Amino acid sequence: MNRFKRTTLATLLGGLAAAISFRTFGQGRHQGPMDPAKMDQNIERFVKHLGVEVDATPEQQQKLAAIAKAAAKDLAPMREQGREARKQAIELFSAPKVDRAAVEKLRVAHVAHADAASRRITQALADAADVLTPEQRTQLAQRFEKRGHHGWHGWHRG
Repeated sequence: MNRFKRTTLATLLGGLAAAISFRTFGQGRHQGPMDPAKMDQNIERFVKHLGVEVDATPEQQQKLAAIAKAAAKDLAPMREQGREARKQAIELFSAPKVDRAAVEKLRVAHVAHADAASRRITQALADAADVLTPEQRTQLAQRFEKRGHHGWHGWHRG
């Protein structure tokens, strides 16, 4: 695989991961467990915008929505685990004496948590890449490149 193709694929995967995470979890403002129906609506809206960008067929859009919904369902419990880990970290670091063994244990758990989430997102992105044509993936990568450091926030507007 040449460098351009690797860069394009990496950009696509990173952009889709950010977009799915961003849209699925309510842009970071949602404090409790997200309503599954609301999560599905967010995903469907995102996939519709994505489909317009690459001229995806209705069948492709259905497949992409199913992939994203399955990933979001699998990732939702991880969000709560992350919230609990943050609480634990605050407790550990605000204690009169920091328990270094407990901090290390929390760090190891955090790395395992991040790895599990990364694996699931990567699986979903590879599945989504199988649904799209090479031309559609290239279009998405180019779209993401135009957005630069802003990622996919508002990507469907311009």
